[in-house]
Amino acid sequence: MYPNSDYIVIKALEDGVNVIGLTRGADTRFHHSEKLDKGEVLIAQFTEHTSAIKVRGKALIQTNHGEIQSEGKK
Repeated sequence: MYPNSDYIVIKALEDGVNVIGLTRGADTRFHHSEKLDKGEVLIAQFTEHTSAIKVRGKALIQTNHGEIQSEGKK
């Protein structure tokens, strides 16, 4: 569908990691949300409608630009 779009892989390192898709356009809005438990993996793609992905909680995030670990709540 979007063969040239970037994919990201998100692996939850704790229960309750939220992954939120944000829309493109003049008004940025939430359009999709997933909750992951420890060990669950989500593969997400940037598309015509998704311009940003927000990760809340402790997770390992892999992209074609590298790997980063988000922090959980303290």
